[in-house]
Amino acid sequence: MNYYLTVLRQWKEFDGRSERKEYWIFLLINFAITMALTIVEQSIFNENGFISSLYGLFVLIPGIAVAIRRLHDIGKSGWMQLVMFIPLIGWIWFLVLMAKEGDPGRNQYGESPRESRF
Repeated sequence: MNYYLTVLRQWKEFDGRSERKEYWIFLLINFAITMALTIVEQSIFNENGFISSLYGLFVLIPGIAVAIRRLHDIGKSGWMQLVMFIPLIGWIWFLVLMAKEGDPGRNQYGESPRESRF
């Protein structure tokens, strides 16, 4: 949960680096919250999507920011997110990039988040 809150606090920081664990924990918790909100909407309000859509708008900018920092961790530009728009292989390529281990030490985007913690 600490990783999730860290991403929300760093919503306007597009430079720097984020480690792989931070990105995937944020994604996992974000998915769980979205599913819970969707279930509540369907069972209580008999509606589909209003509350979860508002939540999606709330986490849109932090999600983009953490993805950019994650790409910086592997030495890629944040613009590499646009690879998702390539039909069929774009999403697969993006998932491979996000699963890749970060560069050890310092790269052009800053110090490694693993090394700067200690």
